[in-house]
Amino acid sequence: MQQKKIRVAVLFGGRSAEHEVSLQSAKNVIAAIDPELFDVCLIGIDRQGKWYLNDASQPLLTNDDPKLVALNQCNTDVSLIASDQTGQLISNGQIIDSVDVLFPVLHGPFGEDGSIQGLAKLANVACVGSDILGSAVGMDKDVAKRLLRDSGIPVADYIALRAYQLNEQLPEHVAQRLGYPVYVKPANMGSSVGVSKVNHPQELIAALTHAFDYDTKVMIEAAIVGREIECAVLGNNDAEVANVAGEIITNDQFYSYDRKYVDETGAQLQIPAQVDASTLTKLRQTALQAYRCLETRGMGRVDMFLTADGEVLVNEINTLPGFTAISMYPKLWAASGVSPRELTTRLIQLALQEQRDKDQLKSTEH
Repeated sequence: MQQKKIRVAVLFGGRSAEHEVSLQSAKNVIAAIDPELFDVCLIGIDRQGKWYLNDASQPLLTNDDPKLVALNQCNTDVSLIASDQTGQLISNGQIIDSVDVLFPVLHGPFGEDGSIQGLAKLANVACVGSDILGSAVGMDKDVAKRLLRDSGIPVADYIALRAYQLNEQLPEHVAQRLGYPVYVKPANMGSSVGVSKVNHPQELIAALTHAFDYDTKVMIEAAIVGREIECAVLGNNDAEVANVAGEIITNDQFYSYDRKYVDETGAQLQIPAQVDASTLTKLRQTALQAYRCLETRGMGRVDMFLTADGEVLVNEINTLPGFTAISMYPKLWAASGVSPRELTTRLIQLALQEQRDKDQLKSTEH
């Protein structure tokens, strides 16, 4: 008798400002999942948070242009419900399907911040990537940097603030504390959304106002002069593996949203990064330390700076890295000999193993 395939629900779109990035990533994830091992259903989430279900043979994506890619909203709305049963999906009050694993391809808030991970826990279903804690910590750049700093992992100096802390003295305070230039960014956002480089004090308030459009907490970070190096990590519980490191080379002021996802010629990805063996070892060790420090599971891309004197500083971790055609995470694994199909298979297997481990835990004293 043929073994029943594992049912995988790929979630994409969502309410985040990274909606289009998610759609681009999802197209590649869907294409990479092995149809011999997994039965895939697609759940597209619109900008208002409504979920749509469709068959894998009818993708919910329209247009190949990164600037025009959009969610094709079909007629079947669906919800995942909290239950003691595994991954039940309902539509119009009726259970219509069940899934074994969620594969969230949801970047930013409402997907990468612990929201979907919490829903998965309530729905008793495995979820690819980090759990609630790792996702929330990785998403909040302020909290992540505090944990990294307290663990002795170098990070750039920064100031975190809320809107009520804005005042006329702030530009001068930043000059004394961090110096200019600085980078201003939302604390809970990715893909360089809401990020500005500020070269002069008079530019600071406008940059902060822009960042506050995307989050209630904003970071002002000291600019680091160094090479931008990224390292992909895969695995759970002391079996994590960090692969080759890659370097981002851009002539822009920083690695902007368009450079990452729209303009394929906007930045050069040097894979592997041209560093000596000892530096590569240091980069990989730092990536693993950050990954474990921040309670990351499944996968993560650790972004670092390498200074001229060989110092490695962690910039941030991405717990649900992009899978677009020009994203670093899958490219790094491909350079290590791991195909997109092998990568997605491993990620699903890690999620199932993590769920099995949690299912063994006791819920009572007896």
